[in-house]
Amino acid sequence: MINYLKPIGLLLISNIFMTYAWYGHLKDLRAKPLWIAIVISWGVALLEYCFQVPANRIGSDLYSLGQLKIIQEVITMIVFAGFAIWYMGAPVTRNFFYASLCLLGAVYFMFRDGFVPPS
Repeated sequence: MINYLKPIGLLLISNIFMTYAWYGHLKDLRAKPLWIAIVISWGVALLEYCFQVPANRIGSDLYSLGQLKIIQEVITMIVFAGFAIWYMGAPVTRNFFYASLCLLGAVYFMFRDGFVPPS
């Protein structure tokens, strides 16, 4: 069972870096020139890839491609919601709830036949 959690943990770390690379500059680097924000975001994105690539390599042995993608999307939404609310100060709206329900539906359909590792 721990093998199934390894790619999820790596994707979680990856998504924290990804979310900061995509949106953190809006808060932390707004006063800096755009090229500085780009270079710093590239550096953060490199860290993201250092976790994302192994996560997908390991995960592709355990999950189907669709399952791996929906896991990543759910993690992305969870990380983004936390980041938006706590770091960026965005208000929580019912749309976060509705989007989560849609993702739960996607998870259901991707996993309704159980774990289907690639053949």
